[in-house]
Amino acid sequence: MLSESSLFLKGVLLGSILCVLMTMLAHIKIDYGKRTHHHERHHLQAPTKEDILKISEDERTELSKSFRVYCIILVKPKDVRLWAAVKETWAKHCDKAEFFSSENVKVFESVNMETNDMWLMMRKAYKYAFDKYRDQYNWFFLAHPTTFAIIENLKYFLLKKNYSQPFYLGHTAKSGDLEYVSVGGGIVLSIESIKRLNSLLSIPEKCPEKGRMVREVSEDKQLAVCLKYAGVFAENAEDSKGKDVFNTKSVGIFIKEAMTNHPNQVVEGCCSDMAITFNGLTCNQMYVMMYGVYHLRAFGHVFNDVLVFLPINGSDND
Repeated sequence: MLSESSLFLKGVLLGSILCVLMTMLAHIKIDYGKRTHHHERHHLQAPTKEDILKISEDERTELSKSFRVYCIILVKPKDVRLWAAVKETWAKHCDKAEFFSSENVKVFESVNMETNDMWLMMRKAYKYAFDKYRDQYNWFFLAHPTTFAIIENLKYFLLKKNYSQPFYLGHTAKSGDLEYVSVGGGIVLSIESIKRLNSLLSIPEKCPEKGRMVREVSEDKQLAVCLKYAGVFAENAEDSKGKDVFNTKSVGIFIKEAMTNHPNQVVEGCCSDMAITFNGLTCNQMYVMMYGVYHLRAFGHVFNDVLVFLPINGSDND
């Protein structure tokens, strides 16, 4: 009888140990799966021409008419010359662009945020955009007035991305364990990400108006912290060759670097052919970029793109 009891207890003990081991293995497998999934989406690439050709002509026509991007440009009165340059250049190519200013500025129309704090400006701008335009736009692009953006390339990059998924992309950087999208290269959020962010803006524990750190934390890092609580993670945008398409430097700086690092391939080694943004531009450089991107043509070189993004009716898109 004692022997049977002993065997029973041993069986229970072994069964318990086996159960614990199986549970641990299951958790390890699940955790690994999550990490793999996140890694796969960490680097997002633009579609290739072959990908676009797989889309039917009718669908391409519909996409060219329906794909809409809302642009948020954060400005301060000291940026008035850059403000004017952005307004007269690339902002015309947004389906709608609005300037969000730290205070009322008479010379230009803007949404007054009534604060100099860049994080508060960003929060308020995103809330304003969500409350007013959530049913009109699916993608939201935010930038500073030192950034030049090629909106058609942005639309092309986003073409096969589902806006009902939580996308948060641009040029990623790291600060300790925090991975974030640098505002210098511009930040793109899908409507789903904006929706999740909006739900956290009233929860100080997850998305405080002021950072918990003693030192000041930049607005792009604070945005990343809030989005992380919403299950939205920063993703680096690249072309099909792995080159960054959101850039935190100007073309001039990239050319100088290429002359040193790739002297035999200065142009090819500089930047992506499908670049979306460059940063650190002066007013004059804004107009130079506008001329080079949208007006200068080499006779005999014709680019037959299989998809054209049409401006909305009444747009002054040139």
